Amino acid sequence: MKKTYHIAVLPGDGIGQEVMAAALAVLDAVKKQLGVQFDSRTYPAGAQHYLDSGESLPEPTLAACRAADAILFGAMGLPHVRGVDGTEIIPQLDIRFALDLYAGVRPIRTFPGLPVPLANPLASKIDLVLIRENTEGLFYSRGRGRAEGDDAVYDTMKISRTGTTRVCDFAFKLAESRKKTGRPGHVTSVDKANVFQSMAFWRTIFESCAKRYPAIATDSAYVDAMALNLVLKPWAYDVLVTENMFGDILSDLIAGLVGGMGMAPSGDIGDHHGLFQPAHGTAPDIAGKGIANPTAMILSVAMMLEWLSERHNDPRLQDGALAIQRAIEISFANNIVRPTEFGGKSNTADITKAVIANLK
Repeated sequence: MKKTYHIAVLPGDGIGQEVMAAALAVLDAVKKQLGVQFDSRTYPAGAQHYLDSGESLPEPTLAACRAADAILFGAMGLPHVRGVDGTEIIPQLDIRFALDLYAGVRPIRTFPGLPVPLANPLASKIDLVLIRENTEGLFYSRGRGRAEGDDAVYDTMKISRTGTTRVCDFAFKLAESRKKTGRPGHVTSVDKANVFQSMAFWRTIFESCAKRYPAIATDSAYVDAMALNLVLKPWAYDVLVTENMFGDILSDLIAGLVGGMGMAPSGDIGDHHGLFQPAHGTAPDIAGKGIANPTAMILSVAMMLEWLSERHNDPRLQDGALAIQRAIEISFANNIVRPTEFGGKSNTADITKAVIANLK
């Protein structure tokens, strides 16, 4: 076990600054209870930093991310800040590619005490994880698009055997871990194999990987059918694994099933590095008002502690992750706080204080 864990903190833009402050307050409370030391240092990056300096991800910031034990990331990007090609300044994508964070982990679950958008009573049992391949797919063409004059632009999808195999293996190993805790132990591959050769290749690789995990049940679904079924019966799914763009879209959809992006944590994980962030954006319309829901960011801290615990064989960090999760559950189940997107009046500070007060 390490004496001190070094955390690179990148608050970013908009509400990223606000939810990061909340998350660091919770992390500080946890470390005092567990006797764990965190050296959390803040580094600049983001769309506003690009406007101020001409750099969205300075090399010293990226170097700090490489050297850190883990990365906490708020949110980055502003709609009006764009590069010469017309796309937004999005440093989080640069970090994913630079650190080879190939597995985007998006867990979604319901919380007792908070209303669920779906009317079916089974919606209260939603508990699934979407694994998004982060470094290939259609996002691989970012910065590589080919223009034919002013008539057409081509963005090419990349699906490789290496990239698909490693993310599918990640999904199967996660399903094995979840099965030990009573979850179904099932992986669903999401593709469009009926149309694209690249997606037929993806399905072939997924089916080959599945043979190495005989205790895990599997199936495959087309992305359009999956979008339908995630609304009709999301409680029927355990672990989903899919291509980059499909994962980007479906992860927003599943967040909506439990109340919105403020409840959606995520981790971008590779073989050597881990970055943890809320799945939401910078929300410029509410930035500075103090009403952003920090739950996704705080849950991302719990994900970070779980990952560090396994990586460094430190059970204290697993205890910390569980303490944060239970504190959030207690705060919502007992109606101590309710975020504004659920019709409540609790602001960022209210939710943060409640979580800290309920840490056990």
